[in-house]
Amino acid sequence: MAEIIEIPVELTHFQLPEAVHEHLQFLLDRQDAGEVITQTERREAEGLVELAEFLSLLHLRSQVQQGC
Repeated sequence: MAEIIEIPVELTHFQLPEAVHEHLQFLLDRQDAGEVITQTERREAEGLVELAEFLSLLHLRSQVQQGC
């Protein structure tokens, strides 16, 4: 049986800070433009994308559980 973990409502509204989001967009735009980004920048971008996706999933799951 799956275990249910309650998530504090405040956490479900957490988003990347604006400056972090802008930096991620900067890295992605450079990559999309065909510029070479360093391995460190690539890992940073991948980590930030994973974090943003996790936060979005967390938010969506909380909405489903609340019946929104």
